[in-house]
Amino acid sequence: MKAKEIQDLIDFIAKSGLNKVNIETEEFKISVQREPNQKVKYVSEPVQHAPAAPAPVAAPQSAPAPAPAAAPAAAPAASDDSKYVAIKAPMIGTFYRAASPEAPIFVNVGDEVKKGQVICIIEAMKLFNEIESEVSGKIVKVLVDNATPVEYDQPLFLVDPS
Repeated sequence: MKAKEIQDLIDFIAKSGLNKVNIETEEFKISVQREPNQKVKYVSEPVQHAPAAPAPVAAPQSAPAPAPAAAPAAAPAASDDSKYVAIKAPMIGTFYRAASPEAPIFVNVGDEVKKGQVICIIEAMKLFNEIESEVSGKIVKVLVDNATPVEYDQPLFLVDPS
């Protein structure tokens, strides 16, 4: 299952009102669970054909809980700077400002970006996804630290489109 398919599944579950979904194939096992009035969280892992395979699924579900706390902290910054456009994470994953530790950072505060320009990478399920700017303008603020987890729709950058 690709990261986009997982995100589509999570979006569907969020809109449908379901609180829990478990999917298991020969390649993976995924459990999506949310509490009413909270964001969706998910745990995905390769299927192990051992009797102890179900046990690890329950434990990691509490591990992603600190990540949603980062999203509300970033949201007030976006509302305070209403003239700026927020570039948001299109998926859940780990945010990287450069292609590798030795590579230069894609964009810094003060840089001009064009629509379609790669501004960061989000790693999801061992896939490195280049994230492109949705707007042209000047980077005003980077809202996420390098190599930190991000949630779907979490603001990553503030851009001054003028």
